[in-house]
Parts: sequence; structure tokens; C-alpha cells
Amino acid sequence: MAGHATDEHPHGADRLCGPGDRVYSRAVRRGRVPRTDAEPVPCLLELALLHPDPDDMAWLVPTAPQEVMTRLLRGVYDEVSESHRRVGSAVAAFEWYAGLGRRIQASASLEGGAAIRVLDGLSRIQAAMDDATEACTNEVLTVQPGGIRREPELTEGLHRAVALRSRGVRMRDLYTHVARHGQGLLNYLELMGDAVEARTLDEVVDRLILFDRTVAFIPANADHTMALELRHPALIDYFVTVFDRLWRLAIPVAAPLPDTGIEGISHREQSIAALLADGHQDAVIAERLGISVRTCRAHIARLSETLGAASRTQLGVRIAQVGLDGASARLPDVPVQLTPADRESPTAR
Repeated sequence: MAGHATDEHPHGADRLCGPGDRVYSRAVRRGRVPRTDAEPVPCLLELALLHPDPDDMAWLVPTAPQEVMTRLLRGVYDEVSESHRRVGSAVAAFEWYAGLGRRIQASASLEGGAAIRVLDGLSRIQAAMDDATEACTNEVLTVQPGGIRREPELTEGLHRAVALRSRGVRMRDLYTHVARHGQGLLNYLELMGDAVEARTLDEVVDRLILFDRTVAFIPANADHTMALELRHPALIDYFVTVFDRLWRLAIPVAAPLPDTGIEGISHREQSIAALLADGHQDAVIAERLGISVRTCRAHIARLSETLGAASRTQLGVRIAQVGLDGASARLPDVPVQLTPADRESPTAR
């Protein structure tokens, strides 16, 4: 894949070396370059950014930048999807063991009791998190799923955040892109100042709070009235790895979301299209993106209208044709062209 590094050249297409950047840019501008120009930078051939000209093997032609972008986006999507799947499997296993009422004890070398402790009831959860907040001295990592953060959700843990800030603890928070539209979150970030750094993704894993990379809290049931307090080093390392990978892919709240490159298609609609292509129903898509089902269906209707799809099946075909399914070979070079018949077609609901 274009984003992968090689043994000789430890970089991918997302961060070309200086010589590679110059040769590839020249190839794009001129349409081709002599094969000799690429001899000092074999990474361009290894990453499939240059390939032989079938009309003259002494020359190399570039892979279109739009195709390279699609490869990179597909790699990011696959990585996030795999992280979501692994976290989901781990949480499902924990819920199963919690349902059996088993208590897993820490090894003799562990301090602080059980490596996995079930917290039943909101009062026990709040008390455990207050204790972890008081003991925290360095860093807090959180994943906050759902859409726009309501004021009660933000103020419920505000006393802990303020206490952490007063001790110089750094906080990193992950939200969905939808959360950007909530004034409550913006007010919270302004209040916390440099103590909190927030980024967003199309979708995140279920709620996760990590204190000092020693104790983590995750939900243990659907309505969040039970939680798991985790202190096992292997589990903590796993959650930190997942968080760091999601953080690297996320976009700072202060930065704008990237343009889709397709006229009339928003970033959120691009995310919905990818999930539709995977076969998900409206309710599942809405939950994963943190929006209401009604809003999700409105976006799907707009997608159908923009792409000229008269049915849900035709919408899936059009999504694949324009590269919104996350698996297309390339993005279109020009905005989607709709026929007069397409424009008169009824919108799929």
C-alpha cells in the first residue's frame, strides 16, 4: 500500500524523503521523468508512486495524486476500523466475565487490590474516579463517544478536571467530529486552557478514562450504570496503544475538518457513505457518528440527491463509483456529473 514503509526507505507515501519529494513533484508537473532520475530514490518505485511508461520504458510516469490520496485514506480507515474491532472484542469479553460474577485477583506483585474490579452503581463509579483523580499526578487520557456534549455531562466531572489542572496534570480528550458543534465543549476547553488538548474523529471507541497510565475505567453495561476499573499492566498498555493511535489520526478541535474533494459532499456525508457501503443500518450509523437517526437520514437523502440515486441500492453503486466507500481505486478528478434523468429522480429515504 502507498502508505507503507520499506526496509531500505523507512517512510511511506505520507512522508516522502526530500529527494523523493522533488522527483515525484517533477514527474507530476511534467507528466514523466527519465528512469535515471529515479535511481537515487528507489522508494518511489517501491511505493508505486512511479511506474514505467508503457510507450517508452526509459521513462517513468507518476501515479495520480488523487489515487495516492485514496490509498492513504483507505489505510487510515482500515487501521481505525481494526482498532475499533479489537477494543469491542475486549469490552465484550469483560462484560461476559462480569456477568458471571467472577473476580480476577491481581498477582502478588500488584498493589491496590484486584486487577479488574466491577463497580456496580453510579455512586461507586464516581467514588472510584474521585480516588483515581486524587492520586493522579501526571496525565489523563479520555475517549468521549456520542455527539454534542450536554451541559450536565460536562459539569458532572468538572470538579475533577479543575482539581487536576491545579496540580499541573495534562489532559488529552478524544471526541467525535459532531461534538465540535456544541458550545458547552468549547466553553469547557476555554475554561481549562492549556491543561486540556482535544481532538476529534468521525467515530471513536466506547468511553475510556486513563489516569497516569496505571488505572483505566470503561463501561460494563449498555446504560453505563456499571463500570470496570482496570489495573492490569497488559490491559493498560493495550488501551494506551489504542488511544495513541486514535490520537495520531484525530484532528485538533481548533483545526478545520478536511475537505472531501467532491463538490456537494460534506465531511460528515463522506463518513456516512463509507458506513453505508459497509452495510450498516441508519440507527447504527447514527450511533457511531454521534448524531440522531433523523439527522442521519437527512444526510442520506442529501447524498442520494447529490449523487442522483433513485434507490438505496443505486446509492450504494454511486458511492462506490465516486470513491466514497473507502475502497475505491481513486477519487474523481472533477465534481460528480449527474444526468438530467438523475436530477429528476426521487430522493432515496
